[in-house]
Amino acid sequence: MTYDVLVVGGGAAGCMAALSAAGQGASVALLERNEKLGRKLYITGKGRCNVTNHCSVPECLANIPHNPRFLTSALTRFTPEDTIAFFEGLGVPLKIERGNRVFPVSDRAADIIDALLRALRRAGVELIHDRAASLELKDGAVNGVKGADGRRYSCKAVILATGGISYPTTGSTGDGYALAKQAGHTVQPPHGSLVPLEAEGCTGLQGLSLRNVGLKIRNSKNKIVFQEQGELLFTHFGLSGPLVLTASAHMRDFSEERYTAYIDLKPALDEETLDRRVVRELTGGPNRNLRHVLETLEPRSLIPAVLEQAGLDGEIKANAVTRAQRLQLVKVLKAMTFPITGSRPVEEAIVTAGGVAVNEVSPRDMSSKYVKGLYFAGELLDVDAHTGGFNLQIAWATGHAAGLGSAAYCAEASDLEGDA
Repeated sequence: MTYDVLVVGGGAAGCMAALSAAGQGASVALLERNEKLGRKLYITGKGRCNVTNHCSVPECLANIPHNPRFLTSALTRFTPEDTIAFFEGLGVPLKIERGNRVFPVSDRAADIIDALLRALRRAGVELIHDRAASLELKDGAVNGVKGADGRRYSCKAVILATGGISYPTTGSTGDGYALAKQAGHTVQPPHGSLVPLEAEGCTGLQGLSLRNVGLKIRNSKNKIVFQEQGELLFTHFGLSGPLVLTASAHMRDFSEERYTAYIDLKPALDEETLDRRVVRELTGGPNRNLRHVLETLEPRSLIPAVLEQAGLDGEIKANAVTRAQRLQLVKVLKAMTFPITGSRPVEEAIVTAGGVAVNEVSPRDMSSKYVKGLYFAGELLDVDAHTGGFNLQIAWATGHAAGLGSAAYCAEASDLEGDA
């Protein structure tokens, strides 16, 4: 059998691409190497599936630090509002939480996957469990895919939606990169994004969570590459938590750049105001040890690190602290310093940065500029976003664009065949 469209990859982007193509009347098959569709969807949002972010298209684009302009067309044609309407139309009630994050009311990622599976069946999409080993190319066009056991799947168009290399146990093992290269595409080196960071100076802080702190990341040229407030977590290897994961999306090249994290423990106070607060604490307990005075300002487990960075002895009495020592203490409270030594392995990343170069792909329909009938969608592309549902929105939008584009291509090809 020859299909109109063959979608490779049954994740978020692949499912949306298959549904969008089938909705235009194309005959569609979905090739998925796992026994179940959407395995990565099961773990998104800590198993709750952060479907999208309830925001405008400009706000969505502002949360995409890498190649946002490429996504403008796709996101305009399939907005976060469209995503919400799509899933509620499939019978999945949604709710909006902190940060405009959108989840199923049930808090079950399985409900999203089950709804997609039912929709695929209703649309007549054929589900095939196989791994795509290579593309079949002829005269500058794709006309099939060869499976792992040598079986050939004939088609008029192929959509590659195989994901990146983060969470490889879900099936994201980089297969799509080899297929894209086979078609002549450039693949930007994949690496982890939304990933914890390894840092120096965190000994003894493991497990400490800080809320409402400021985080500033500077590169080796002392340029600020990220600055925001939020929550972070100290780990045995360095730094993690929502604020750090978002920061990692702005740190692209650890091989050539050196980064330093600065944590503002009192972002609501400027240095002068904080200094007056410290003076009050010191004069309020003149005979107390400095480390005990600091416990009125910061968590006890953080005090040794603060004192070490300030170069102060925690056993000195409050009334013995000099002005210079006090100002140094204030400076540290406003900018605790942690040199970043690298990111955690890509296997621990939420998404993969890097992928198929977007200047080789049409932004309107995700079609290859090199091979007719070849399309891309989702994490395989060199785009990535912050946490909060933005990466899934990219998957839905690019999958939708690729599905419509491939169906239109097949319809045009059929018309030409009929005319001939």
